[in-house]
Amino acid sequence: METKDLIQKSIDTVRILAADAVQKANSGHPGTPMALAPLGQILWSEVMRYNPKNPHWPNRDRFVLSAGHACMLQYAFLHLTGYEISLDDIKNFRQLHSITPGHPEYGLTPGIEVTTGPLGQGFANGVGMAVAQQYMAARYNQPDFEIFDYKIYAICSDGDMMEGVTAEAASLAGHLGLGNMIYFYDNNHITIEGDTDLAFDEDVSKRFEAYGWHVQNIADINDLEALREAINNAEKETERPSLINVRSVIGYGSPNKHNTAAAHGSPLGGDEVRLVKENFGFDPDKCFKIPTEVAEFYHEAGENSARHEASWNELYNNYKKRHPELAKEYEDITGGKLPAEWQKKLPVFEAGEKMATRKASGKTLNAIAEFLPQLIGGSADLAPSTDTHLNDFKSFSSKNPDGRNFHFGIREHAMGAVLNGMALSNYLIPYGATFLIFSDYMRPPLRLASVMNIRPIMVFTHDSIGLGEDGTTHQPIEQLIGLRTVPGMTVIRPADANETAQAWRVAIEHAAGPVCIVLTRQEIPVIDQEKFTKAAELEKGAYILSEAEGEPEIILIASGSEVQLILEAQETLKEENINARVVSMPSWNLFDNQPAKYQQKIFPKNLRKRLAVEAGSPVGWMKYTTDDGDVIGIEKFGESAPAEELFAEYGFTVENIVSRARDLLEKN
Repeated sequence: METKDLIQKSIDTVRILAADAVQKANSGHPGTPMALAPLGQILWSEVMRYNPKNPHWPNRDRFVLSAGHACMLQYAFLHLTGYEISLDDIKNFRQLHSITPGHPEYGLTPGIEVTTGPLGQGFANGVGMAVAQQYMAARYNQPDFEIFDYKIYAICSDGDMMEGVTAEAASLAGHLGLGNMIYFYDNNHITIEGDTDLAFDEDVSKRFEAYGWHVQNIADINDLEALREAINNAEKETERPSLINVRSVIGYGSPNKHNTAAAHGSPLGGDEVRLVKENFGFDPDKCFKIPTEVAEFYHEAGENSARHEASWNELYNNYKKRHPELAKEYEDITGGKLPAEWQKKLPVFEAGEKMATRKASGKTLNAIAEFLPQLIGGSADLAPSTDTHLNDFKSFSSKNPDGRNFHFGIREHAMGAVLNGMALSNYLIPYGATFLIFSDYMRPPLRLASVMNIRPIMVFTHDSIGLGEDGTTHQPIEQLIGLRTVPGMTVIRPADANETAQAWRVAIEHAAGPVCIVLTRQEIPVIDQEKFTKAAELEKGAYILSEAEGEPEIILIASGSEVQLILEAQETLKEENINARVVSMPSWNLFDNQPAKYQQKIFPKNLRKRLAVEAGSPVGWMKYTTDDGDVIGIEKFGESAPAEELFAEYGFTVENIVSRARDLLEKN
């Protein structure tokens, strides 16, 4: 068979595989994989560097399917090029416990670099991946040793281009001159409701040119030579990210449903699939048929690509001999090994002073940054307010790719998604900061970080009505409980400066899943660690900060700035001959992961008089206070006023805590 004919047959095989899999599942998106098969063929057989037998090879090119609904395209090429995805896995598309779910899932399917599906997220994740590559290259590459030079390839849909997070991330990528990004815009003009002109008629190419991208346009995705030329041009462009705007026809090959919304999110139907096969010269009575010559073609493509790793391994072995210290640092970091004495650099704050926990966080970051080169991050234009600037390091930019201070701009949504991409490097421990109230802008990437079990660190400051005069719009009420309900997310609200330092220790040592450190704007007292239990106990999520002098009659529980209030309330209750145990509970998530014996030690079953105090929604606290307990929380929005007045107005006073404790004890 002529090479040209074999390539076309290979492309058509992928189209039919996608149609068959969606039809068998009786759900899914067949049209986009059918349209994109020519691009996939070029990427997997000619362009990208990867090793199917080692999907985690460090210098592999990254592929991001931002249009995650088109995942059958990716599954087909992963299977055909030799990843551990069998034909049976393809047949089990979208079925229970399958490794071929309805959208790509990182950690589940070999070769999937990132979980995508919520449109725009993959686009922004790729920006983070590109940042990670540039930072690692700046730190480790040496003359004659280009250890990290991988590129990020992504496919984006019309829907991706409509999402706001794409605009945020594209603007940032252009500003940073991320020339290691090559993105393809699948311009097929179709969404679920119909033609995109129902809601979308902008010139995407001109928009991306305005963002500072290198832009090319291809009139027909089936023009393989045009695709090759455009990719070659993009690979030569090293100072700007590249967008290749490719016109495609959704459902290509389907006689009755091509170029219609009917090919987007539903099976084509058995009769139409038969027509597709006939159209491409395949036997309409055979399903999941991969011609021998096509299987051999893609198997060879996978084996050829794997040779890139063999060459890289040789290069890296020579690099280790020439630059052993850098190699050891890199291997330690990617192996999860932290410097032996880094914890000794954590600051210890003296009792008697007052300090906002955001300030303590900044001091902690600057104390440890020198010893943790993988720690890189910044804020959404709020570094002076969130105290996240690393004083001894430069800002990341196209001129300074080794910079460790990252300026996300006022782009919270993109910040979260870019952090996820950075975390997926298996090298960086990225952090990002904003006010707690703006965590709402970041819900999709925060949730996806938990889904992927990756560990970006979020710093959320201005954590309560304690921020004062900025008022209702900036005072978080429901945000804490919202974050706590996300499976796999660790939320830590430290009680003082020393708990804050320990929160950073826990976040950096955390094995998997995102961590949110929630901090005050207002100054609060540093708790005396000689008099009370040391803050290192924070790692357990909840601990007895101050025990009652006699048998405890009630447990006072709080997080964050309210811990100081319950300590003072304990003293007042003692004067009334009431014995109260004080529990600092900075993290529900960490506490819930402790052994049952420890949990019983903190909250004995027979000690059910419990009062929780937190300047946020009381929802969820009943799990720890029991039906015999109570919660002092906030169930309405805040107001604009000085913090001290607001705390008094909302009942966060020693007097109110003591009164509510008495009420609990008087109940039968």
